[in-house]
Amino acid sequence: MNLISRTITGVVIVVLGLFLIVLSFFSSYWILTYGIPVFIIGVFILFNKKEDKIEQIRSRKKVKGGSKK
Repeated sequence: MNLISRTITGVVIVVLGLFLIVLSFFSSYWILTYGIPVFIIGVFILFNKKEDKIEQIRSRKKVKGGSKK
């Protein structure tokens, strides 16, 4: 994800998680089982910057002409 889509997705999920957490205090507490994980995932998406880095492929060195015994 690039910066804009990661920010939009993270903010939407954090707001949804906060909404579920606040709703659980007025409704029933089992909604917290959904609200807290959604909030944590949203924060993780929002602040994850290592996802955009691409690792270089390391090539193996092949030994040509090796002797077999």
